[in-house]
Amino acid sequence: MLPSQLSSGDVIADRRADYAKMLAEGGEPASAGELMEQALELVPHWAAGWFTLATYREKAGDAPGAIAALNEVLALDAGDVFGARLKLAVLGAVAVPDRPPSLYVERLFDDYADRFETSLVGKLGYSVPGKLAALIAGTADISTHFQLAVDLGCGTGLFGPEIRGRVDRLEGFDLSKGMLAKAAEKGVYDHLGQADLSLEPLLSGVFDAGLAPGRADLITAADVLMYLGDLHGVMAITRMLAADNAVFAFSVEDAEHPEGYVLRHSLRFAHSEAYVREVLADHGFAVQDLARSIIRMDAGKPVHGILFITRKSA
Repeated sequence: MLPSQLSSGDVIADRRADYAKMLAEGGEPASAGELMEQALELVPHWAAGWFTLATYREKAGDAPGAIAALNEVLALDAGDVFGARLKLAVLGAVAVPDRPPSLYVERLFDDYADRFETSLVGKLGYSVPGKLAALIAGTADISTHFQLAVDLGCGTGLFGPEIRGRVDRLEGFDLSKGMLAKAAEKGVYDHLGQADLSLEPLLSGVFDAGLAPGRADLITAADVLMYLGDLHGVMAITRMLAADNAVFAFSVEDAEHPEGYVLRHSLRFAHSEAYVREVLADHGFAVQDLARSIIRMDAGKPVHGILFITRKSA
């Protein structure tokens, strides 16, 4: 749920927060911020309230005030479930982190699971699963059928139906239990498991599930890597999962920048082609094909992405 929907535990503070939300929705973020300040005088340890106040202050053009509120969030919430450090990075107050907090990503997608497909596909024109599957099928000199496919960050399982007919066994892993429940409803995965894209949690989740290293001949990550900055960790996982000559197919948001990666105001990362190629080479993967495409809309604007088909060297 959104931070503004998390109760403070105080009826009066919650009522003021509700009024503040109405003001913000009516285009008065500065007034909304003042009401949130009054609410927080009653409940100064309300992390969600401080995060909401930061949002109102930022919309009102008060960046220093937003930064101060976000620092209060971090002081109260060591696990950073609200992604306050990401917001601080966007505002230029801290260095850009290598990845978002796992608790933030898990909560974000658990809340989003029920409306994910309606919103992403229906409203935002999300198209990566079909485009990535087509690129796999159309890339020369790679297999058209796979024994074992591992779908990293499978979400609600949108990619599963696109590839199911070309794999003997399909496994999906995601951090969000809510997303995994939706993926299970599709009935296309042979196994689904909860796992993180940070190195140790994912290795524990995947290998405890019975998937030995070096068994997968197809690994996919559709619209997942934008929730990571530094890609070396996930590439180490991919290398360990992949058999010799295995295919790794994935998408990134295009940084449209000559090198490195950037954190955008959406709190997603975008990567340059040069950076991705460098990381792939470091882990023994070669690019077989790539395509640039609009992968979805965001706030009425197209989000440009790069789809990669790569292969692990023998």
